[in-house]
Amino acid sequence: MGLLKPVGILLAAVLILTGCGNESSERNQDNGKLNVVATTGMIGDLVENIGGEHVEVTSLMGPGVDPHLYKATQGDVKILDSADMIFYNGVHLEGKMTDIFEMMSKEKPTIAVTQDFKEGQLHKVSASEHDPHVWFDVKLWMVAAETVKEELIANDSDHEASYLENYEAYVQQLKELDQYVHDQINKIPENQRVLVTAHDAFGYYGKSYGLDVKGLQGINTLSEYGSKDVTDMRNYLVKNEIKAIFMESSVPKKAIEAVIQGAKKQGHTVKVGGELFSDAMGEKGTEEGTYIGMVSHNTDTIVNALK
Repeated sequence: MGLLKPVGILLAAVLILTGCGNESSERNQDNGKLNVVATTGMIGDLVENIGGEHVEVTSLMGPGVDPHLYKATQGDVKILDSADMIFYNGVHLEGKMTDIFEMMSKEKPTIAVTQDFKEGQLHKVSASEHDPHVWFDVKLWMVAAETVKEELIANDSDHEASYLENYEAYVQQLKELDQYVHDQINKIPENQRVLVTAHDAFGYYGKSYGLDVKGLQGINTLSEYGSKDVTDMRNYLVKNEIKAIFMESSVPKKAIEAVIQGAKKQGHTVKVGGELFSDAMGEKGTEEGTYIGMVSHNTDTIVNALK
C-alpha cells in the first residue's frame, strides 16, 4: 500500500483538528494535569514515572504492536491533537508518523526522547541510518529520562520540585536495573553469549552487556527477509552449535520457525529460548508491562536459556 495517500488524509485531519487544542488545554488546567501522549509503551512508562500525579499519559502503541509498521489512524490524530505534550522515540522508529510529528510540533511541544543523544551514543547501521532501539541500553535510557524531566519542567514549572524528585528516584531504579543486567549476563559462559532473535532489536543491549547479537531481519521490520536470510541463519546456528533462539512479542514467529526446522533437517536441534519483548512491552498491569519489568524479563529469559 502506498504511504502518500493515508498520510495526506491524516495531515488534512490535523489541519482541521488543530482548532480543538485550546479547549483541551483548558480541561487539563481544570484537573491540574498535563495531558501527555507517548508513541510507545516504553516512553509512556518513562513519562508516568517522572510526571507522577501531575500527568495523564496515553500510549498509542500497545502490547504486541510493531512501531516500524504502525500507521496512525484519524483517532490517533485526535488523541495527538488533544495533548498538551507529545513524546516520541525518534531515530525513525515511528517512520510512518514523521510528517504528523512535524505538523504537531508547530502547535505544541513535540519531543523526541532521543534528541539529546550525542552522535557517538547512537549505533550507525549505514551512512544515513541509526539503530532506534536505544531503550535496551539502560544507561542511554537515563539520558532519555533526563530529556523527559527537562521538558516537563519547561512546560509545567509549577511542579518542578516534584518532577525532579520523581526523576532522581527513577534514575536510581534504572541504575540498579543496569547493574542487575550486567550481573545476570555474567552468569552465562562467555562462549555461549550469543543472542539470536527475529529482528536486530538488541544491538544496544548486546554492546552494553557483552552479548553477540544476530537478527534474522535488520533493525527495521519493514525490511523483508528472504530464503537466503533463513538459510544463512540456519547455517550460522549449525556451525556455531547455537542451542537457543528467541521469539519476539511484536514480530511474527513464522521466520524463526523456518530457521528452527531448517537446522533440524541438518541434524541440529535448536530450542525456543523464550519470548522477548523488543519493540513493545507486555500487557498493562503485568511486570512486563513496565520498562524495568520488560528488561528484567528479557534478561532472565536470556540467561535461563543460555546458561
